[in-house]
Amino acid sequence: MLQRVFQAVIILLAVSVASASQKIISSEGTSRQILPANFKPPQVFKNTNLVRTINLEKGYVKESINVVIQNTDSKSQTEYYIPFAGDVIGKVGGLEVRDKNDASKPAFKVEIGEWEVKSPAQFYRVTLLEPLAPKAQQTLAITYHVLSSLRPLPATVGQNGKQYLVHSFSSYSSSAYETVNQKTKLKFGTVDVKDYTGKPERQGTAYTYGPYNNIPAGTEQLESVRYEFTKPLIYAKLLERDVEISHWGGNAAFEERYWLTNQGANLTGQFSRLEWQKVAFYKPATVAITGLKIPLKGDSQDAYFIDDIGNVSTSNFHTNSKEALLELKPRYPIFGGWNFPFRIGWNGNLKSYLRKTAGGSHVLNVPFIDGFKMPEGASYAKVNVRIILPEGASNIKWQTSVPLVSNEITLHKTFMDTLGRTTLVFSAMNMIDEARDQPIIITYDYNIASALRKPLTIFAGVLGVFVTAWLIGSLDVSIGRKK
Repeated sequence: MLQRVFQAVIILLAVSVASASQKIISSEGTSRQILPANFKPPQVFKNTNLVRTINLEKGYVKESINVVIQNTDSKSQTEYYIPFAGDVIGKVGGLEVRDKNDASKPAFKVEIGEWEVKSPAQFYRVTLLEPLAPKAQQTLAITYHVLSSLRPLPATVGQNGKQYLVHSFSSYSSSAYETVNQKTKLKFGTVDVKDYTGKPERQGTAYTYGPYNNIPAGTEQLESVRYEFTKPLIYAKLLERDVEISHWGGNAAFEERYWLTNQGANLTGQFSRLEWQKVAFYKPATVAITGLKIPLKGDSQDAYFIDDIGNVSTSNFHTNSKEALLELKPRYPIFGGWNFPFRIGWNGNLKSYLRKTAGGSHVLNVPFIDGFKMPEGASYAKVNVRIILPEGASNIKWQTSVPLVSNEITLHKTFMDTLGRTTLVFSAMNMIDEARDQPIIITYDYNIASALRKPLTIFAGVLGVFVTAWLIGSLDVSIGRKK
């Protein structure tokens, strides 16, 4: 009887293993264009009108450009180039180009150019959705952000001092094509703009340079502004995020590991706890990070927070049926140049992230990051995300609007796994807090044989223990002669 049961278990395990081995993995990756050393964008366009907005309301620079382009060539054109300086392009993230007059259309395909040799200028290539006919015009909406481009001046401030940031830029928008009309507008979060170059038109917290006319391709006019920003510059050098899916437990387990720093002005002299407590009641503006807020789904639970030397900082977790909020308070204020590595985690109801299609496939929809939601914003130099699917998931496909620098498929083995769980690993660079709204969508098949693999493995293990114990117990180990 035991032999038949054991054989049945082995057969079921073999079926589930065979089904898992027939995986079909489909993925989307970012593409790159190899540029020759003597490359110059073909002069087949001109910018008839360009309006550039530089937003300085947060701790990073966000730019948006609305430009009317015209095909000046005798043939239809589909490739439009956007130039960046070689020392800037490594800090650019989230570049997106859309049709300004039709937001329902998908974003245009964007590729970064890679040079055969080192070059002072770099390009993004934009492929239009439809070829632009000769003399025809189209309005593009270009958005991107730039990290680590703001500089505190002075570089150090007192514990309760004001912080001023310097931003250097070109009042002529960098373009690979001639621009007929253009202007550049700066938006500040303060009226305290200490210094600025040029002769902008001032209106409240907005400063406008231009209009300028007939600007040749590649022309720059350097300007700078210095403005008050007495808030921390929240910057994560690295964020590692794990999302583990369990069908048996109906659970999505999240964990995020942060290597956080404050890029604001450094502290002059030593930190005084007494002086800090004196003004804490008034909650004045400060360059230090005093707390972090992370909004989560309402059904989130079991949240935890651990820093490098244990959970010695303060954390609060508020939740209701609609939303949840994890609040972190470091054991000391994080001033400019100070680091704060820590990890957080929580569990979520799988039903909030997973649905089943009519064809039987599963569709998983999770945010690329959850991260902070702070008035001063937050930026991430590098983000690594691992999506750990249940063991036996097959026919896996995924899509995301996040510009990725790499993606791969690996196996992750945990307690009582046989083959290991399929894990999707994604890496992105230069992200900001607005990426909270960008999801990863994964579809996969998960049949009954795969679902039964772990309980059958446990059953087979327990059964093996009992069979082994029974066999050992039935052995005659006596030394005396049998009668």
